[in-house]
Amino acid sequence: MNRRFAPAGRLRGEVTPPADKSISHRAALIGAMCDEPVTVRNFLDAADTRSTLTAVLSLGAGVDEREGELVIRGVGLHGAFEPTNGTLDVGNAGTLMRLLPGWLAGQVSGRWTLDGDASIRRRPVGRIVEPLRSMGAQIAATDDRLPPLTVDGRSLRGIGHTLDVASAQVKTCLIFAGLLASGQTRVSEPSPSRDHTERMLARARAPVEREGLTVRMRPTDELELEEVVVPGDPSSAAFLVAAACLVGGSRVTLSGVGLNWTRTGFLRIAERMGAVIVGELEQPPPEAERAAGAEGFSRQGPAASPDSEPAGDIDVSAAPLEATTVEPDEVPLSVDELTLVALLGCFAEGETVVRGAEELRVKESDRIAGVVEGLRGLGADIEASDDGFAVRGGDGLRGGTFDARGDHRLAMLGAVAGLASRDGVEVEGMEAADISYPGFEDDLKALTRS
Repeated sequence: MNRRFAPAGRLRGEVTPPADKSISHRAALIGAMCDEPVTVRNFLDAADTRSTLTAVLSLGAGVDEREGELVIRGVGLHGAFEPTNGTLDVGNAGTLMRLLPGWLAGQVSGRWTLDGDASIRRRPVGRIVEPLRSMGAQIAATDDRLPPLTVDGRSLRGIGHTLDVASAQVKTCLIFAGLLASGQTRVSEPSPSRDHTERMLARARAPVEREGLTVRMRPTDELELEEVVVPGDPSSAAFLVAAACLVGGSRVTLSGVGLNWTRTGFLRIAERMGAVIVGELEQPPPEAERAAGAEGFSRQGPAASPDSEPAGDIDVSAAPLEATTVEPDEVPLSVDELTLVALLGCFAEGETVVRGAEELRVKESDRIAGVVEGLRGLGADIEASDDGFAVRGGDGLRGGTFDARGDHRLAMLGAVAGLASRDGVEVEGMEAADISYPGFEDDLKALTRS
C-alpha cells in the first residue's frame, strides 16, 4: 500500500501516542506467569502485541478483553502448556521471539517451536541460545543463530553472564530463565538498556535486584502482579517529535508518554541538536549517568524509581538544528529512534554521525541500509558505515519515493520525511506502520489540519 505525504505548512495540536509496545509485551508475558489474574490497562492493540496474546493463549493462559483493558489469567511460573500443534507463531514480533524462550526453557517438561514470518527468520537469536545452554537449557536453532527456535523444557541452573552488547531483550530472556533456575543468576551489561522487565518484576514481588549495570535474581515459586497501566510509547511518539522539530512553525503536545529514562535517549539527542522540548523527564540514577552517556542531562524531573513507569506530557517546537555525534554508549537507549537522527541530520548544519549501532543491521530490516538508501533517494547526502551512518545536512530533502522494506519504523520515517520535504514523499509499504502504530496516519492528519 503506497501513500503520498505532501509537504506540511505546520503541525499544531495534541496527540496521545499509542501504548508502549515493549511494556505491553512484558505485561502479557509476566501476566501469563502469574497465578492470579492481572489487569492490564491501555494494552497496545497492534500486530506485534497481538502475536504475544496469541502465544500466551496457546500456553494455557486466559485473556479477557474489555473496553480499555485486558485481564490475563495466568498459568503460573511452572505451568506453561505445550501447544497442540507444537508451534508458536510469533509473526513479526522479534521481542516475543527473544523473550519467551527464557520462560519456556525452565519448564519441567514440554517442547515448543517458535517461528514467524520471513523477516523473523532473518533475525539472529544466537545471543539467547548460548547463555541459555550454559544454564542447562536444551534449545536448537538454524545454524545455532536463526529461527525457527525449538525449546525443550529442562531444569536450569543460575549463571553469571556478561552481555557483549547491551540488549534489553537478551537481558529479559535470561531474567525469565533465572526465575526458574537453581541458585543465583547474574546478568551484566556494558551500558544500560531498557529496564521495564526489572521494574515490572519488582512490582510482582520477584527476587530481582539491580545494582549499576548488573541485575541479579533468585528462583521463586510465584509472581503477584495485580495491575499494569501501560503508558504511551516514546518510540512511537518520537516520529511526531521529529515531525514537529522539522516542519517550521510547529508546536505539538504529546500526552501520556512514557518518560522512563532508559527510553528517552532520542529526546536528549534531539534537544542537543537544537530541538525545543519541554517536559519533566525521569532522571537517570547517578551511578548510571556516565554509562548511559547522560552526563549534563540537567532537566528537572523525578528520580528514577525501581518499580514504577513514569509518564507525562511533552511539548515540542520547531527550531534550527545543528549536527551531533551519537556515540556507542547512547545507542541502547535510542536504538529504535536512530533512523530519525539521520532524518534530523538532513536538516541540521554540519555532519551528523551515528556510531556503534550495528544492531540496526538485524532489526525488522537492515535499517542502516534502509535509511541510507531511502534518504539518499530523497536527496540526502548520507553514507553508511558498518555500524552507523554519516549525514551532511543543511539542504533538507527534495522528496521522491521511499521504500519501507516491510519495516514499521522505516514506513513512519518516510512519512515524516514527506512532511518536511520540498516536493513530498510517496512511501511504498505504508501498511507496515500498523505493526506498532495503527493510527499513525490519522494522528499526522489531525496535526496538519490544526
